[in-house]
Amino acid sequence: MIEIRNLRKTFDGVRWITDNLNINIPDGQMTCIIGRSGEGKSVFLKQILGLIKPTSGTILIDGVDVTKLNEQELQQEIFKKCGYVFQFAALLDSLNVLENVGITLLQRGEPMEKIKPIVEEKLSLVNLVPSEILSKYPSELSGGMRKRVGFARTLMTNPSIILYDEPTTGLDPITARVVHELMYKMQQQFHITSIVISHDVEIFKYVDNIALLYEGKIKFFGEAKTIWESDNPYIYQFIRGLADGPIQVEVAHQPEF
Repeated sequence: MIEIRNLRKTFDGVRWITDNLNINIPDGQMTCIIGRSGEGKSVFLKQILGLIKPTSGTILIDGVDVTKLNEQELQQEIFKKCGYVFQFAALLDSLNVLENVGITLLQRGEPMEKIKPIVEEKLSLVNLVPSEILSKYPSELSGGMRKRVGFARTLMTNPSIILYDEPTTGLDPITARVVHELMYKMQQQFHITSIVISHDVEIFKYVDNIALLYEGKIKFFGEAKTIWESDNPYIYQFIRGLADGPIQVEVAHQPEF
């Protein structure tokens, strides 16, 4: 389980991007973090991985506090068990698919004859035919194929946790559905703990839990299957088209989760 307690982050000393945030991410499930644009969802994700240090608070992954680790300890304790899928796949234009997917092992000095069969295995897992794609460069791939190559690269380290930063951004609805189904397949097949940042309500069909981030805090956490019947005022306004506008809640007590 990923346990986050009293997490706070500010970049300018004035506005708190993350403000006393608390949440438990269940092990082996897929949890989606939703919220308005500019709410700090990606910053939150990068704090979990240790790419951004919080101002205060704790982030426990399997009992290890990420906020206390230096760069070498992050490599040993966190990066080996976590995969990160970037918003736009983040493939290197100068490398072909074989080199992009196998880059982690290449950087470790592993020989290509050892790397290639592993890359082929991971590409097959994301429904790509290795013989048709290994020598291609990112510019030769469609948006959906680039996403899947990014997924394959993430799987190279056999992570137990995968963090997705808006994985369907820029994709048409049909391709987005293919990506969602692939994410669900990987989570089910490998029992991966997945955290997804998304604005696409279609993701609700595939995830186990929904958490809503608003003004630096988690204002809702619940099962995705109950989301459309929720009486939580923040959820009510978000899923009815006000995701990018101000949320005005008229309740006597605004719940904290």
